[in-house]
Amino acid sequence: MMLTTEEWSAVLLSIRVALVAVGCMLAPGIACGWLLARRRFPGKSILDAAVHLPLVLPPVVVGYLLLLMLGRRGWLGGWLHDQLGIDLAFTWKAAAIASAVMGFPLLVRGVKLAVEAVDPRLEQAASTLGASPIRVFFTLTLPLALPGVLAGLVMAFARSLGEFGATIMVAGNIEGVTRTIPLAIYTDVQTPGGDAGAMRLAIIAIAISFAALLASEFLARRIARRTGGGR
Repeated sequence: MMLTTEEWSAVLLSIRVALVAVGCMLAPGIACGWLLARRRFPGKSILDAAVHLPLVLPPVVVGYLLLLMLGRRGWLGGWLHDQLGIDLAFTWKAAAIASAVMGFPLLVRGVKLAVEAVDPRLEQAASTLGASPIRVFFTLTLPLALPGVLAGLVMAFARSLGEFGATIMVAGNIEGVTRTIPLAIYTDVQTPGGDAGAMRLAIIAIAISFAALLASEFLARRIARRTGGGR
């Protein structure tokens, strides 16, 4: 199966956007998932709902709100343009931001469920022995929750790879600049004789997502064996 230059561009851009999106959401996603799993505070339900809101909103609504924020007339995009000369809207960076926003709830939910599965008594015992909360998190909670975190990362990566609605609103469909796999498939379907190209890209998207799932399962099993290997 030979891809055209334009199709290769879409594939490479999609992988780049998805990886950047996952990298951007990694730290805040883990922090937010841990916070929702382990802490009680006023407004927790509101935060939980706000984090998961992109899952129930139409993606084009999320994209439109991002466009209002990141465009040259937006409060963030306007400031970046005027002060730093940086434009985000209709660039691949906007596509990465849209993908991160849409994938963030999946990562947070995976982390939250994984942290909740860790026995709090183990953390309390470590704290009693003098470990600081940060040390408890990095040496105990995170390693035990790592398989769930990896699952959340894979889901967020796959969601970022397949993001369409928000991306086309805030980044557009510019060939070689913002045209990711979903946008390229959409373009091919709208083009006479483009069905073959759409099928090739669909197969590539399935292969990448399947490979990510296999890698996640492989890593999760290795981690489980290591954590249980001392017994």
